[in-house]
Amino acid sequence: MKKIAIVTCARYRDCGGGKCFRALRERRGGFARYAAEEAVEVVGFSNCGGCPGGNVENVPAEFLKNGAQVVHLATGLVVGYPPCPRIRGFKAFIESRYGLPVVVGTHPIPLKYMEAHRALPFWEQAGMAEIASHLMAESREVMEAYN
Repeated sequence: MKKIAIVTCARYRDCGGGKCFRALRERRGGFARYAAEEAVEVVGFSNCGGCPGGNVENVPAEFLKNGAQVVHLATGLVVGYPPCPRIRGFKAFIESRYGLPVVVGTHPIPLKYMEAHRALPFWEQAGMAEIASHLMAESREVMEAYN
């Protein structure tokens, strides 16, 4: 069984996680890496703590205590306006300090966000296509279904 944890953006602290959990069930977006027959358990769920991401320093320790093997940085960090400027640092810190692999993304990028973000310069400047290309690999129909 693969044990995962999810870190969301604090701007969405009231998010119910519906798109993330749906994507996990459907093995879409950042969860496409897990085979449909592979059991996956969420053992931790937290937000970053707000800029500059104070929870990222300590929350992974709790994830490890719960058996986490992988941390997913939620898609909200990628598609928020602006995208999280610390996402690369979060990934590097968690991997270095805690030895946990970090996947950027949970659910596929909703089409409405993709279309809006691609028209703005910050998307390219932030390098989101580089670090989250797997979230953009879904079909147009799937991305639209996550609107």
